[in-house]
Amino acid sequence: MRHFALSARRLVRAAILAGGIILLAACGDSHPGTEAPTPADLVLRGGTVATVDAGNTMAEALAITDGWIVAVGSNDEVGAYIGDETEVIELDGRFAAPGFIEGHGHYMSLGNSKTILDLNGAANWDAIVEMVAEAVATAQPGQWIRGRGWHQEKWDRPPDPAVEGNPTHASLSAVSPDNPVLLGHASGHASFANAAALAAGGYDDNSEPPPGGELVRDENGELTGLLRETAARPVSAAFARSESDRTAEEIDAQFRLEVRLAAEEALSKGATSFQDAGASFSTIDRLKQLEDEGALPVRLYVMVRGRSNEEMDARLADYYMPSEGDDYLTVRSIKRQIDGALGSHGAWLLEPYEDMPSSTGLVLETVEDIAGTAHIAIKHGYQVNTHAIGDRANREVLDIYETVFDSAGGADDLRWRIEHAQHVHPDDIPRFAELGILASMQGVHATSDAPWIPIRLGDDRAEKRTYVWRAFMDAGVPINNGTDVPVEDISPLASFRSSVTRQTADGSIFYPEQNMTRTEALRSYTINNAFAAFEEAYKGSLEVGKLGDVVVIDRDILTVPDAELADARVEVTIVGGVVRYAR
Repeated sequence: MRHFALSARRLVRAAILAGGIILLAACGDSHPGTEAPTPADLVLRGGTVATVDAGNTMAEALAITDGWIVAVGSNDEVGAYIGDETEVIELDGRFAAPGFIEGHGHYMSLGNSKTILDLNGAANWDAIVEMVAEAVATAQPGQWIRGRGWHQEKWDRPPDPAVEGNPTHASLSAVSPDNPVLLGHASGHASFANAAALAAGGYDDNSEPPPGGELVRDENGELTGLLRETAARPVSAAFARSESDRTAEEIDAQFRLEVRLAAEEALSKGATSFQDAGASFSTIDRLKQLEDEGALPVRLYVMVRGRSNEEMDARLADYYMPSEGDDYLTVRSIKRQIDGALGSHGAWLLEPYEDMPSSTGLVLETVEDIAGTAHIAIKHGYQVNTHAIGDRANREVLDIYETVFDSAGGADDLRWRIEHAQHVHPDDIPRFAELGILASMQGVHATSDAPWIPIRLGDDRAEKRTYVWRAFMDAGVPINNGTDVPVEDISPLASFRSSVTRQTADGSIFYPEQNMTRTEALRSYTINNAFAAFEEAYKGSLEVGKLGDVVVIDRDILTVPDAELADARVEVTIVGGVVRYAR
């Protein structure tokens, strides 16, 4: 799929530009009387510029030409690059950093979440039922009502009636008897359906869930409507069938809308690159078309997801798209998922749940199947990124990776990842370093989940095994940060704050001995994420010869008091030297 002639031209052009840049930067420091450098397209000056280079150098200004950084330094040094046609952004003391890289999110789900009910702010179950009732009032009979973002642990009061702390579908079905309703949990690992949606999915009180799923029942054996993990798939498939009569034009228009909405949200939060944790080959084909049209506003690093090992073995070679510099679509990794989420009791644990002693979680994709993927990845030169949240899940994935590495004769800079790595036994942390495995974690999850983690695991496991960032870093394991959007808001600033303060919404601190320093947190969202995607040569720091991807923030997040971090705002987002967002 890659056009190799074009790729070669890109690489040669980048190399020539980088060489010229070094020369120009040297001219900026030359003695009076030497030739002035060629004027830049864009200059940012008069602020605090965190380069995030190897020495964490701080500067005052930078210049960008044709999308690439040509100078970084003092105001006087970079001032030499200002010409009559140069666009100048006066930072006026504001903070500039490399554009944030979302290290783990769901790009199309983010866009789609902007077109359905947003349940993240719902105070309780009754408020959600009211939102659905309002949607039904304007819907056609039979039209599906969908939403996402509910979380029973964040409600101000428990539902009544409740089963395992979750509601039953009676009140939802009462306000929507003729419209199927499917509401996704904030974690993405459970859904709630009303009676019409359950029927559409072929479920009744005698149904059995598919492997890796649970149908929650009340004391009478009747379905409550809560569908854990894969149990939601038949209902989701029913919704997909309801849209099967859409025209190709309607499908394309919806796809482009969701791409645009996701980009607008990402750019408004300072994210210039996005590592998308799972897309099908058909979705990648559509994204490739948009890239060819110049219609992708943020840079995407996409993981292949949801394909059988046989299909991947046959097709991966055609989809291999390593980063070539000024790219907006890169494909060179595979996403797998061994367990579910802790909030929905789906994380695979070494010992039973504290609040559900009958369960140690769910296995969503078998060890054998993931091992097969790993061997195929070695064959085709792909990275493997496996979702593992529970301590048993993390141990099993490490075992898979180690076995595959041994059979391949070693693991030379493969940079395989474990996505989330939320709850890890202390014995397994050194194995990450020994095997060269990256921990792809999400800082904001810790403070969001903190109030109920001890409920699920008990205090001892919560303290010693959950979100142990410092333990990872002390063991020499780099952390790449993210939000898992739309599970959480895509805001890197919110996740940065969680990473350095571990302060929850009620002001309490979640095991502060595991926090990051400000510099570590910034690197986790920039150069570490670039490294985790094999893109550190092009992005992740503000250095001469790298892409002009920059975020401007209204205050210095490396020095302001902790209390001010919550008020920090993105003011400008620049991608390839072009301002894509301004507040």
